[in-house]
Amino acid sequence: MAGPTSIILGGGVTGLAAGMASGLPVFEAAETPGGICASYYVRPGDTRRLPAPPADGNAYHFEIGGGHWIFGGDPAVVRLIDDLTPCKTSRRISSVYFHERELYVPYPLQNNLRHLDAPTARQALAEMEHAPGGGTTMKDWLLASFGPTLSALFFEPFHQLYTAGLHERIAPQDAYKSPVDLRLVRQGATGTAPPVGYNVTFRYPEAGLDELARRLAARADVRYGKRVVRIDLGAREAHFDDGTSVPYRRILSTLPLHVTLAMAGVALETPADPFTSVLVLNIGAVRGAKCPPDHWLYNCGTQSGFHRVGFYSNVDPIFLPRRRQDRVSIYVERAFAGGSRPSATEEAAYARAVVAELQAWQFIAEPEVIDPTWIDVAYTWSWPGSLWRAQAMARLEASDIYPVGRYGRWIFQGIADSIRDGLFVGAALRDHPHA
Repeated sequence: MAGPTSIILGGGVTGLAAGMASGLPVFEAAETPGGICASYYVRPGDTRRLPAPPADGNAYHFEIGGGHWIFGGDPAVVRLIDDLTPCKTSRRISSVYFHERELYVPYPLQNNLRHLDAPTARQALAEMEHAPGGGTTMKDWLLASFGPTLSALFFEPFHQLYTAGLHERIAPQDAYKSPVDLRLVRQGATGTAPPVGYNVTFRYPEAGLDELARRLAARADVRYGKRVVRIDLGAREAHFDDGTSVPYRRILSTLPLHVTLAMAGVALETPADPFTSVLVLNIGAVRGAKCPPDHWLYNCGTQSGFHRVGFYSNVDPIFLPRRRQDRVSIYVERAFAGGSRPSATEEAAYARAVVAELQAWQFIAEPEVIDPTWIDVAYTWSWPGSLWRAQAMARLEASDIYPVGRYGRWIFQGIADSIRDGLFVGAALRDHPHA
């Protein structure tokens, strides 16, 4: 009689890819695949979420976690994604938006100084020419990299919102998102600098992100409605909230690292690294007179506290009901300290404030759908010099629990790299004769 098999926790894109590569069972809490990388649909004037587009096409198309676009990735993984479901490629249109002046500065700000007034641009360039670099915290790194002028103008107030104030204490992270290249800074101060960053081009499935999740799930053994609540290391059993349990040989966990630790009853003396939660507000509305062509905007100093507003329908008209160009499909992101979810009353007040602010900017007119989603673990961070992540992974791996993916490994990466991780680890388990 065969003994316990290895199992996979979490049916996001990493877990689905691992299940596809290994043939092992994937246990997913929700009733649909994809995790936060999944689509849903809401008819104008309605509040019900539909898991698939209605036959008449009269629904706004949204993403659970906001704008999840596919960027970068190993060429073989990109080819796999295209084989599963064909994708459209877009060239990024993104700006830093200063709403007080209705000023759009193409992203990244430091490479497009010519869009600022001349004295500010000269001062910012001079400061960056002599910037010392370095810094123990993100706040210090931003100041040392971009200088006082750009820090005060954008980087400080934006990161105050984006990290929910953590930037003053966390380590610098993801510098490639806003690269510092003095040659390009100088070029962009007087002329046009080439676009840079990790998502200059990006892809999106022609049939929606939900189709990619379904295609991955179709090649895996996914058990839906199975929310794991406890991992018994001694008995080697995973327990679920429906009262059932399964024995395991090994666990591949795509769940957030601190969640896996807690479920396994593993305590570390090292303070856990922090994370931020995000309230994603999806809005379908009549398109406003000044709605920009951008795919997304970086914001600071907003009255309602959001740090980014994105325009799904500027990427692809499939996000609109019946592809009506007089409508717009939007996502708005606001960060909170990890797990500090606002009350239902606070959430509703925030939604009203966002709509009013976007109407004042004339991005939207009458809203037809306002739909919030709480992403409990959205962005992961590290304390300066922290050993928590390494220690946490080592303790779990010593008990045959292998964290994988963006949240399992507490790193920032996109959909393509998450699928690659799942394929790699899943194939490793499949090759083991006793997996």
